[in-house]
This record gives sequence, C-alpha cells and structure tokens, in this order.
Amino acid sequence: MTPALERSKILTALQKGEITLQGQFLNSSNYTFLGTLNHQDIQFRVVYKPARGERPLWDFPAASLARREAAAYLVSEALGWDLVPPTVYRRQKMPIGAGSLQQYIEHDPEYHYFTFTPEDRLRLQPAVLFDLLVNNADRKGGHILMDAGRHLWLIDHGVCFHEEDKLRTVIWDFGGKPTPEELRAGIQRFYQELESGDALCGQLSGLLSGAELGALKARACRLAVQQTFPTPDQVRRPFPWPPV
Repeated sequence: MTPALERSKILTALQKGEITLQGQFLNSSNYTFLGTLNHQDIQFRVVYKPARGERPLWDFPAASLARREAAAYLVSEALGWDLVPPTVYRRQKMPIGAGSLQQYIEHDPEYHYFTFTPEDRLRLQPAVLFDLLVNNADRKGGHILMDAGRHLWLIDHGVCFHEEDKLRTVIWDFGGKPTPEELRAGIQRFYQELESGDALCGQLSGLLSGAELGALKARACRLAVQQTFPTPDQVRRPFPWPPV
C-alpha cells in the first residue's frame, strides 16, 4: 500500500504540479491523455481526462465523468483498501480545462483479469465489493492492473455512482459465495462515516449529486450486512462490452 506521507505528497503534486502532455490514449471512449507531472522534487506520469472531452451519455449528466473518477478514489481511501490510484478533480492550470488527474500505474498491459493466474483472481474479492458499492457500470478486464510489486489497482471509474442499478462487470467469480467479514466491516465503517456527515461526505457532495450520494449510502448499508456475493442479473445485461 502507498505510504501515507508519499500519498499526501502525490495528492499535493496532482493538485499543484505542472503538467506536460505526452500523448493521447486512442482506444478510449473519451479524450484521455498521458502526461508528465512535475512538482518540487516529484516527477511522475499521469492520466488526464478533461471534462470537455467526455462523450455525452444518455443516462449520466454531461461533463460529470471526471468528477466520478475522483469520487471513486475517495471511496477507496475511506475503505482503506488502496484500490484506486491517487486521483483528484482539478480545475486550475489544466491543459484542456478542468478534469480528473490520476497517477499512472506502470504495469504489463497483457496481464489483466482474463490472463490472471487463479491465485491472482482469488485476490479480487475487495474489487467486487468496491464495484458493487460504487455501482460500476463498466468493469472491464483491462481495468484491473497489477504493478511490479504485485499490488492490484482498479482504473476507469467515469460511469459509476448512478442512483439506479447499473452494475456491469466481468468479475463474477465469487457469485453465491460468502463475503468476508472483514470486508463487510470495512463497508460498515464507510457507511458510518457517511452518516456522520463529516469531511468525507462534504468531499463527495462536491463531486456527486444529492441523489447519487444518497444511493451510495443505501448501497453501503445493504452491503455491510449482505452475507454472499451476488450472481449475474438474469433480467438485464450484467457484463460490459467489450469485456477487455
């Protein structure tokens, strides 16, 4: 997991550092750029998703996907699961306007969910519960990365947090199996933090609508006591397309 001090420095750099764009990810649905960020003695690569480069969707508000990327990071941190790379929603001194800025994770793009070993797939239980909590509508296999230290990371959370059930994921390995008590306890703590109306609630309310925040609380309350992982919905499509 990322040490707290290093994470704090990374977040400060994401908010204040100077960005130099290096290129564009051409296989992305929305405009997404790779860049280098410099701040004081820190330099690292970043993924930049400008709000003005988002393709309109019929079921998500316009220019809201970048905010959802930042909200996913806040949820990951509040849970203490360290699943989402450091991410901020930044407005000032951005190359193409306000958008999300995320630390780029160095990884082997050929090693993802569909090529994971059985042992690595077994490590995905927190990822499943995270996606249920944030209501991820697009968990593709290629959105699950592993870095050189064998830490698992989840990326691409622009279509999360809808107030209606939108879950689409490739990870159905644990359907019907018991949910670990320690993971449910983490979700319970997260729910209590939201209910207390403290700083986390304030941060999320700046990124999500009131209805979306209310739905997030309701999902957290339900998942905290849900004893088993869900199975694929038989009524609507439960898988993303394309799957990678």
